[in-house]
Amino acid sequence: MTRQNDEVDELFDVSNAFYLGNYQQCINEAAKISKPSLEKDIFLYRAYIAQRKYRVVLDEIKSNNDTPLLALRFLAEYLSVKTKRESIISAVQSYTEKNSSNAGDLNVVWIIVAATIYCNEGNYESALQILHGVFHLEFLSLQLQCLLSMNRVDLAKKVLQTMQEKDDDATLTQLSQAWLHIQIGGEKLQDAFFIFQDFCDKFSPSLLLLNGQAVCYIGQQKYDEAENILRECLNKDPSNYDTLINLLTLSQQKEKNNSLFNRYLSQLSDEHKDSQLIVSYGKKQAEFDRLVLQYGPSNNKSIADIAV
Repeated sequence: MTRQNDEVDELFDVSNAFYLGNYQQCINEAAKISKPSLEKDIFLYRAYIAQRKYRVVLDEIKSNNDTPLLALRFLAEYLSVKTKRESIISAVQSYTEKNSSNAGDLNVVWIIVAATIYCNEGNYESALQILHGVFHLEFLSLQLQCLLSMNRVDLAKKVLQTMQEKDDDATLTQLSQAWLHIQIGGEKLQDAFFIFQDFCDKFSPSLLLLNGQAVCYIGQQKYDEAENILRECLNKDPSNYDTLINLLTLSQQKEKNNSLFNRYLSQLSDEHKDSQLIVSYGKKQAEFDRLVLQYGPSNNKSIADIAV
């Protein structure tokens, strides 16, 4: 076995834990590897970002870093410092455009970061554009997620077929298949559930996998089963975004009053005030208030005053 293959095998547990959402396990596995490895460090810092531990990344990756890790500093800064987002988007876009012809690992990391930022902005067209033409499994997985967000199941099926031809057994391929099954719905929900369950059995149940199962249950109208899984998720992390979103959805199906819905919405507003859902909700609320003022009664006097 070559030195390169040794390194790939050694990094499998690191990358696989990251893809499955077992971020602390990814960090722990990376710590076991004593020899320097840029790819190991990339997954390590991506795991810290996924845990929202942005300060670790910003403290350890300096602004003058000349490796692909600099892209991860930009991502951590983008997610943690709202006032810098526009300048960071511009800087990342400029860098990726200048290095678009570079097919090495350096450009791979920058493209993943750029696509992640575009997706966070809801700019799926730009994300697809930067991901186009490279048949790296993670690029294809991100393409599929973008297409599902745009409700282009037809194109997502083609991307999944490419992934299956490349490596049908890969973790990213299996997860992508599960996400596509969820979007299709119906009988495919059970197939998606089994994929998540298989990963839970082989490795360990992460919030990503458990929330995937909960979504399957909600789609099958198995609300009690979904609630049990989401309670387990809350025990693991009471402020997890996906868990709160799914509980918000579930509360609309199960509760006759809005008390739980309002509670989860308040928690989302507190913990994830810059998320797409909360920003969109705030805009709609402001628009509603504006329409009330515009089309509401112009006479501010009470009925009692008018009667006098």
